[in-house]
Amino acid sequence: MSKKKILIAEDDFMISSMYKVKLEQDGFECFMAEDGKEAIEEFSNHNPDLVVLDIIMPRLDGFSALKAIREKNKNIPVLMLTNLGTQEDREKGKKLGANDYLVKANLTPKQVSDTIKKYFK
Repeated sequence: MSKKKILIAEDDFMISSMYKVKLEQDGFECFMAEDGKEAIEEFSNHNPDLVVLDIIMPRLDGFSALKAIREKNKNIPVLMLTNLGTQEDREKGKKLGANDYLVKANLTPKQVSDTIKKYFK
């Protein structure tokens, strides 16, 4: 079986690298994007099996990137992984089609990886 491909869209290189290392240790193939525009490009180029999106990013935010990804593919799992933890932000993410909404401050890379694995059982 081929490795599941994960697109990580995160403008903080240290954070995205941390998740990439953990996910690759867990057997995933990872692609990175530094902003929402790049996330949409990488989505089209690599056809990932799941997308992890930050919200606050340069050029195009995660909500806008989610909307564009949903226009291309309504079924792919998309997880919002952000520091924005308000109920309003959660509801907006869900309304736009996020499958899950995770707050970074509350989670370790292992917990994020475990959440991702649930989508491939």
